[in-house]
Amino acid sequence: MSDPLSQVVGLLQPKADLSKLIVAGGAWRVHRTDEGRPFYCAVLSGRCRLECAGQAPVMLEGGDFVLVPAAYDFVTSSLEPSTQAETARVEISPGVFRLGPADAPLDLRMLVGHCSFASDDADLLVSLLPQLMHVRGEQRLAALVTFVNDEMRAERPGREAVLTRLLEVLLIEALRSASGPAAPSGLLRGLCDERLAIALRCIHDRPAEGWTVDALAREAALSRTTFFERFRREVGVAPMEYVFGWRMSLAKGLLRRGNITVAEAAERVGYGSASAFSTAFARRVGTPPALYARGDVQG
Repeated sequence: MSDPLSQVVGLLQPKADLSKLIVAGGAWRVHRTDEGRPFYCAVLSGRCRLECAGQAPVMLEGGDFVLVPAAYDFVTSSLEPSTQAETARVEISPGVFRLGPADAPLDLRMLVGHCSFASDDADLLVSLLPQLMHVRGEQRLAALVTFVNDEMRAERPGREAVLTRLLEVLLIEALRSASGPAAPSGLLRGLCDERLAIALRCIHDRPAEGWTVDALAREAALSRTTFFERFRREVGVAPMEYVFGWRMSLAKGLLRRGNITVAEAAERVGYGSASAFSTAFARRVGTPPALYARGDVQG
């Protein structure tokens, strides 16, 4: 049966943009306003503070890992308040940056990275994930970030393919570690519910099936009303809204890869006619599927 988490990460198409080692000492503060780019960091030693817009401040310490799938406005800083609005970053060696007064003893080492999601449907897919993931004590995550950083610095054959695979593994490990009943509404929380996980795997495994709320409720062995309310509460969207969004994400991937007609794509994602599929696709994407397949995307 399909693994929804792996499928979502694969469809996101993560690409490494930047990776660096940060060392810091004394009082410092860095404010970033990114346009929704994913941000991650692994604290190797020391402690610092992370503040993301709309989230409670997080105290980070050695062994911690943080992933923000869509970062817009965030501040990293020393625990000691800084009198400066922004601290200069000084590159002391290739890929290594120092923060804080030059004469202050170093008390923090962390690996920081930014990546991007190449998927045209990244907004939808990211909406299924927690806004911030904070994981403690998972050395595998720090090791993966180290591998990404090392690969970014090297110019070895196959570098882009290795980076893509490393980022996919990093994302899956982070999502695994952040899952549980306490996770916010979304795919991770839905997969932690034994009954809903069955329905989610059915949707991902058989997207072409004529799913209805009744059919999914039967798969989950729940009444229609209980299933609908539980799915909406745990996953954050209604069941058929999730089905529709997932089908459109798959259709985009199929059309982008080429070598498939609109009618074939329609059949693969559960539409009995190319006309009905084209109408639904254009309403969702803003571009008819035939034009989308050629790269003529509007907006």
